[in-house]
Amino acid sequence: MAKLTPYIFSEDAQAQAQFYVKALGGEILNVSTFGQLPDASEALKDKVMHLDMIAAGLQFFMCDCPADPPVHGNVINLNLEFGTEAEARQAFERLAEGGIVKHPLKQEFWGSLFGQIEDKFGVHWMITSEAKPAQP
Repeated sequence: MAKLTPYIFSEDAQAQAQFYVKALGGEILNVSTFGQLPDASEALKDKVMHLDMIAAGLQFFMCDCPADPPVHGNVINLNLEFGTEAEARQAFERLAEGGIVKHPLKQEFWGSLFGQIEDKFGVHWMITSEAKPAQP
């Protein structure tokens, strides 16, 4: 069985990880820099080679990409489903800070809250709450 861990390529992994930990709750578990490599370049010594964090109870990896900066795109969205509407609203509001709301968070016909955001780092998020059973 495989385990899926999102790996986010960044222009500033430290700042981006701190934003996610603040927005979603969690912690940065480990940070390795290019400066830890033998014969490290002075220009890259403080850049993040690998970062491990927990946000919204999930594990994420991140790194800086100094040689090949990331290009913002829309081919993948990170979907976070929360157990309560309050948690979903809080995560949506916090991730939207400085970003672009693509689809406002609102009750949808299938019974859950749903919204889409491109955060200030160019990462696309889908925020949902658990679906409520249909009322007869």
